[in-house]
Amino acid sequence: MGFYRDCIEPACVSLVCGTKPIQRQRMKIVPRAHGVVLEVGFGSGHNLPFYDGAKVERLYALEPSPGMRRRASQRMAASDINIDLIDLPGETIPLESGSVDSILITYTLCTIPDAAKALAGMRRVLKPGGQVFFCEHGVAPDPGVRRWQDRINGVWGCIAGGCNLNRDIPALFRAADFRLDDLEKMYLPSTPKIAGYNYWGAASPA
Repeated sequence: MGFYRDCIEPACVSLVCGTKPIQRQRMKIVPRAHGVVLEVGFGSGHNLPFYDGAKVERLYALEPSPGMRRRASQRMAASDINIDLIDLPGETIPLESGSVDSILITYTLCTIPDAAKALAGMRRVLKPGGQVFFCEHGVAPDPGVRRWQDRINGVWGCIAGGCNLNRDIPALFRAADFRLDDLEKMYLPSTPKIAGYNYWGAASPA
């Protein structure tokens, strides 16, 4: 699995995460990040073109995958944003408490093994008044789609970087003592329904 995890999987995940429907979702949420920003699950840097550089003081980019970090290098070199790349998983945030203004997570909560621990860490590092801006896919509202999500979730995760199809994104935030400041949701067009129900918006510590 070493070659697959290090080379094949990052290439496939990066390709899927760069499709037009997902890029349109990034356009809705990434420009809202401001000040000192922590991006959890930086991946191959797909969000970089959508940041408002005039609003971002520094970007801490957390990404545990060597393959993804290699793929991100070209986008990082082309960016004017001051970026610190951190090779740690989402459950391990090596920043001081109350040190960031904004946190960005896009298509990341589905893959973090301990999402509750990761969200607790995000809550810890946010400054008073700080927000998490998120765009994620997760559990669908239709029972038939949910049944298929549950059926194939294990196999899907094995081939898609640990991705879970059926996580309840709003429930994860609420369980981690966040309030949802705004929330939108829909099936993305031209995307299979089992992986296409999206949640996006902002959350603050309750």
